[in-house]
Amino acid sequence: MASSPRILDSAAAPRPLAPPQWQAFLGLGFRPLYIAGCAWAAIAIAIWIFNPALLRPPLTGIAWHAHEMLWGFVATIATGFLLTSSATWTKINPMHGPALGLLTVLWLIARVGYLAGSQPAFWLGAVAETAFFAFAGAAVLRVVILARSRRNYGIPLLLFGLGAANVLYLKTALQGNYGQLMHYFDLGLLCMAVIALVIARRVIPFFTMRMVKELHIPMNTRNGQAQIVLGLIAILAGLIGQYPTMAAALAATGLIGLYQIATWRPWASRHRPILWILYLGYGLLSLGLICAAIYLVAPGDSFLTRAVTHVHVIGMGGFSVLIIGMVTRTALGHLGRPLVLDRSMRISYVTMIIAVVLRLAAIHATGLAYLWLLRLAALFWIATFALYLWRFVPMLIRPRPDAVKS
Repeated sequence: MASSPRILDSAAAPRPLAPPQWQAFLGLGFRPLYIAGCAWAAIAIAIWIFNPALLRPPLTGIAWHAHEMLWGFVATIATGFLLTSSATWTKINPMHGPALGLLTVLWLIARVGYLAGSQPAFWLGAVAETAFFAFAGAAVLRVVILARSRRNYGIPLLLFGLGAANVLYLKTALQGNYGQLMHYFDLGLLCMAVIALVIARRVIPFFTMRMVKELHIPMNTRNGQAQIVLGLIAILAGLIGQYPTMAAALAATGLIGLYQIATWRPWASRHRPILWILYLGYGLLSLGLICAAIYLVAPGDSFLTRAVTHVHVIGMGGFSVLIIGMVTRTALGHLGRPLVLDRSMRISYVTMIIAVVLRLAAIHATGLAYLWLLRLAALFWIATFALYLWRFVPMLIRPRPDAVKS
């Protein structure tokens, strides 16, 4: 990670900004993909909640919403992070300049294609999105092989897995088989969960020890390896329909995550929002995996036995809380800026948490209460990413301050 001359938790004097620069904007994967993913998070929810009439076949309704939240938003941010982090891990930038620009265009074609409402546009979007994950995975694979970074050989395979799950999802959406569609969505969700676990278990201890002096946090390498193996077992068990095995693997994965948090000294981060937001997201992701296990084996229609619960605990509570923490912390670090949270960043953390609470509260609400809780959750969600874009886009499209000649 980029080093910082000082590590603070309060506002610092702003630096003058250099002019926008294409070379800087396309210098590392996080720059265009953080902007794209966060902007789409706000736009997609605005469409889904306030103007769903814009959604037309062949990808419409809940099929579009689930797809765009997982592959259009969460997987996009993860791809941007992995393209950037693999450059740090291997000392080789996997994708920049025109190649990164092309990758971003492929992402945009997919978003427009699914909204256009025609079979040709849908197929164009599907081909573009498949190429997006294939190119990103190939770029990461190339640099980890060149650098002989054996511990990271599995990362590009997970990106390929996301792309494969996306193909299965889109194919099933065309067939109109809702039950099978949600099955492939869950597999994509689990593949993304494994990626999030891999990322978070590396960066949370690292970030915390850099910011909290004289604090030692165990990396829990063996537990982390077990977590990854169990996550892959859960995905494979889901593919062949062995749901009790899948549930056991998911529950064990989630419990390991909760154990890891306990050993990471979470109390030490209580005065540093830039850290505790990551602990919170990792904890909710772990709880979400346990909720998914309960859903698979427990009958009934209670809070924990409905699919919507584990999907939103993992998706909003886990992925999205982690994302708002990661896109602020990693952007500041890689942009060569002090690790400072200004007021807008702190507010974005609060609005995200409120959005999660409201959406989970809506699960068992009915009538007008459900509608208003859903709309309020959407407004807080949109505000979160609007704040992020307002604060970070000016920095993401410009060179680092230490790269500007005085």
